[in-house]
Amino acid sequence: MIRNGEFRNSRNSAELRRLSAQNTRFAQKTWAISSEQLALLRLLTKEFQLSIARGDLRLLDGRWYVTHAGLLQIAQRHHCSGIQTQLRSRLSDPASGRWVFRATVYKTPRSRGFVGYGDADPSNVSPLVRGAEMRVAETRAVNRALRKAYGIGLCSVEELGYVAPARSAPQPFEPRANGSNGNRSGRSEPRLRDRLCLLIRQHNLDPSLVKAYAAEFCGTATLKDASRELVESFISHLAAAVKHDRDALVCTLNSYAPSSEVKS
Repeated sequence: MIRNGEFRNSRNSAELRRLSAQNTRFAQKTWAISSEQLALLRLLTKEFQLSIARGDLRLLDGRWYVTHAGLLQIAQRHHCSGIQTQLRSRLSDPASGRWVFRATVYKTPRSRGFVGYGDADPSNVSPLVRGAEMRVAETRAVNRALRKAYGIGLCSVEELGYVAPARSAPQPFEPRANGSNGNRSGRSEPRLRDRLCLLIRQHNLDPSLVKAYAAEFCGTATLKDASRELVESFISHLAAAVKHDRDALVCTLNSYAPSSEVKS
């Protein structure tokens, strides 16, 4: 006879195995990944239950990074009691676009809190979010506090300062003049742009936010600068993410929205 606790453990183990297999397939399809990186991915999946398709993890320059969405998933899973943020006015300089925040994560109602600081200015944020340094600083502070609270050694994507990617003359993904879009076999296949537009229409996504997300995913200033291979990888990533959890994807896309602060 199987007790309730044993049944739950068995079910959790099965879900964890499915998530690990899904992460492995998605990582191999999206990136050129080594056996060492796959081994670390399996450990991260087991320890934190992070999902690549949901946007919880990213592989950048051969290293794994957790995302803001992934950290919030961990906090929610552990029933985080609350997160408080505070602007550090004395350290901030609005005129130059420099902002500093302090964030405190309370794991339980009686917790003394785990503190993290985040700063942002035009020199250490991506051009895609230029003008939204205040929000970036707050997100970085929250991420650092969450990583302290839940013992996460991975750096988060949002904490990284912007570094212009080095790339060697990528081929743009725009269709060729003859309409073949580089398809040597002559078979009629949907163009990359059409496939991306179809995904956006089918799932009612914001085109401008998708383009901003795609550019950062591909490591380029704009989507049109990305190579065909990178755009194909992004489309696969987007399709999997929207199928797995559309709400989580929309939250990720909203983080790319321009600042809507009203000037007095």
